[in-house]
Amino acid sequence: MNQSTVKRELRERLRRERRQKFIPSNFSIILNSPEILAAKTVTSYYSYGEEPSTREINRALLKAGKSLLLPRVNGEHLDWIEWNGDENSLKITHKLSEPVGEPIQDLSTVDVMIVPALHIDQEGYRIGQGGGYYDRALSYIPGWKIGLVHAGELTSEILPREEHDIPLNAAATPSILVRFKG
Repeated sequence: MNQSTVKRELRERLRRERRQKFIPSNFSIILNSPEILAAKTVTSYYSYGEEPSTREINRALLKAGKSLLLPRVNGEHLDWIEWNGDENSLKITHKLSEPVGEPIQDLSTVDVMIVPALHIDQEGYRIGQGGGYYDRALSYIPGWKIGLVHAGELTSEILPREEHDIPLNAAATPSILVRFKG
């Protein structure tokens, strides 16, 4: 079985497990990390469903005067749009709440990238939803990369990976922040 098939089957199982044990949680533990405190520009996402919630994080980042960029799907890639916190300015596309406005062309100033994940292994590799959007974005957005997962979704098992997969620098659950060697 090839890695793509293994990942697809694993994603289905992880989504089922997440639905069965989902408890809404706050991920503000990351706000006191030195990387977030020093950051001027942060990419995040607007969570939905059972994803780790970014609402409190996004509000706190804006309150701290950070420039906050949220993703919008554009074909096979993500565009990044500066968001001011106005939920009325988000457009619902499928299940995603996406910002409206002009994409930021120069992403070289991004200090921190907050990404969703279904599971993250001990080396910082993640399993996402399967669209490959974040895998591609991780390759061209600079800065410290941290994934958010629920308790029990950090694993000591090595997750299947492909050539294009890029490890994160850190992962956070509601109660812990883990840094990966790298």
